[in-house]
Amino acid sequence: MADASGVLRVSPVIPVVTIDDPQDAVPLAGALVDGGVKIIELTLRTDSALTSLKLIAEEVPDILVGAGTILSPGQADAAVQAGAKFLVSPGVTPALLRHMLSLDVPVLPGVATVGEVMAVLEEGLDSMKFFPAGPAGGPSYLAAIGAPIPNVQFCPTGGISLATAPDYLKLPNVACVGGSWLTPADAVAAKDWARITSLASGAAVLAR
Repeated sequence: MADASGVLRVSPVIPVVTIDDPQDAVPLAGALVDGGVKIIELTLRTDSALTSLKLIAEEVPDILVGAGTILSPGQADAAVQAGAKFLVSPGVTPALLRHMLSLDVPVLPGVATVGEVMAVLEEGLDSMKFFPAGPAGGPSYLAAIGAPIPNVQFCPTGGISLATAPDYLKLPNVACVGGSWLTPADAVAAKDWARITSLASGAAVLAR
């Protein structure tokens, strides 16, 4: 179950979402589904994130919900217990990666260097998150990695917008991108779910 290649094929864009109020969790996830995006990476950056994750897992069956910003084995355990169907880390250490691999869900570890890519490959994974994509080198960096290591598929995340997503998606080693632009903070604060559905609709049809 550790391989995340199936996760990367769900949508051209994986929304990377931080939810402050758990009451927003279900309508936000529903708005993404209505726009054709049936996956969400919910970051564990708030005290109530696990509550939001649990609500989405229980009440929005049409979306594949994962937990992002996994920094420790304890967070990984708590996320899976709350209903996370995949785990995403911004970076990875050998101990964290091996613990995540011991859990029965797909794992998308974060990498930013060729050495980190090779270390994850040694653990048997060839699907990875490239983070922070923009500051770490962008599409040209990923294209360069693809020459010596063509078998790895990436989900670049960090500093990507609707305008720049196609530059990544045209690369043969990019399966999808992660983006926060689908759920802008002001839209969530205003509970403007129709706007989020519209943004999701634009992302769902991006070519890859």
